[in-house]
Amino acid sequence: MRLLSKREVTVRCLYSPAHIARLEAEGLFPQRVKLGQNRVGWVEQEVIDWITERANRREKPNGNS
Repeated sequence: MRLLSKREVTVRCLYSPAHIARLEAEGLFPQRVKLGQNRVGWVEQEVIDWITERANRREKPNGNS
């Protein structure tokens, strides 16, 4: 299991740290893992799954172009 830093998560999902925190509070983003008093991380696979889920929700082309 690999943990991602806040910086790595913001680069991967293209959201600001504040927006990630809002999504977490609403239960719409993987929860952070508290590693110490001033350090958190996110489970990489959970973030990948979250991104994949959104990519799979995109509209599929209907072939009528």
